[in-house]
Amino acid sequence: MLTQKKEALLNFFKSQKKQLLYDWDKSIIVSDEDPFRDKILANGESLFNLVLMVFKMTQEELLEYIEYLATSVSLERAEANINIGEFVYNVNLGRSVLYSYLSKAELDWSDMQEAINLINFCFDKFLYFAVSHYTEEKNKIIEEKTKYIDSTHQDRLTLLGQMTSSFIHEFRNPLTSIQGFIQLLKSDFPDMKYLDIISNELGQLNFRISQFLLLSKKELIGKEKSYFSLNTLIEEVLNFLYPSILDGKVKIDKKLAGDPQLYGYADEIRQVFINIIFNAIDVLGHQGSENPLIGIVSESFDETSVKITVSNNGPMIPEEIQKTIFEPFFTTKKLGTGLGLFVCKEIIEKHKGELYCKSLPKNTAFSIILPIALDT
Repeated sequence: MLTQKKEALLNFFKSQKKQLLYDWDKSIIVSDEDPFRDKILANGESLFNLVLMVFKMTQEELLEYIEYLATSVSLERAEANINIGEFVYNVNLGRSVLYSYLSKAELDWSDMQEAINLINFCFDKFLYFAVSHYTEEKNKIIEEKTKYIDSTHQDRLTLLGQMTSSFIHEFRNPLTSIQGFIQLLKSDFPDMKYLDIISNELGQLNFRISQFLLLSKKELIGKEKSYFSLNTLIEEVLNFLYPSILDGKVKIDKKLAGDPQLYGYADEIRQVFINIIFNAIDVLGHQGSENPLIGIVSESFDETSVKITVSNNGPMIPEEIQKTIFEPFFTTKKLGTGLGLFVCKEIIEKHKGELYCKSLPKNTAFSIILPIALDT
């Protein structure tokens, strides 16, 4: 049963309801773009009715109803896509209007304070639930838009990959023919100058083409995984890059522990080492480093993995760039594609390994961790 004072306060608010809502409605802020602008007064009336129900419900029932009402309104606010500050302002304006009418209720101080506390309880809880659900709803909308954007972007990347793959295969056909004729010329004219240089340049071109090809598919069609020696592969890479090493006057400091066997696509892992070592040669050459040095160290990482570190004594890579060097199309070179390190990371991760970079003044190191083939 309501006490006499609460009954009087309830009847007072009921009698003032029409004027109170009128005063609130003429002061609120409503955007012309708000698709729910015609429902705002009705929502205000629902909030006002909530205050009237505070005397008739238990606190648990009241909280349940407040959350229900707040959730309903917050969904509209999220869909309206209007600044949430406008909504909070209008709710607090309703609170202020209620305060102003309390002065007309002829309450003593203790009853006035109790009425204010009840109003604050309703409005505070309503705002808390409304803003919380609004935030959740906005996050859902953002997630849905992000998924849509990602899906669209992925479709475009897939199409780009298919186009790139088709173009590269067409490009590779004459390149393969040229390489074949180079081998014939070497056989018929072993003393002919420049054939080795032409062959090496074609090899570099073929390597760059392969980088693009690897972007369009995870596995190479017609390729099968095999067991191969890490040390032998590194020696092959150094032989392949020997002209560039010689031209850059770079010293190679090689320390390979044991001869671990790996299992995977040897040509892909070879491309990773070619790319990283060639990048080091290029950096040392362009920066004019004194006594340019590239270190290649392999060591046991754990019982099932080997760690290979390729370091150089060139300039430090700035910290902000270290965070983005593995992203696609990021490059600091004028003629770079920005795909080299991205493809390297893709290859290593496909082989269940890790690739990371740590750069300090006079020492930049790319570390690769790969699983050892234990069942050879």
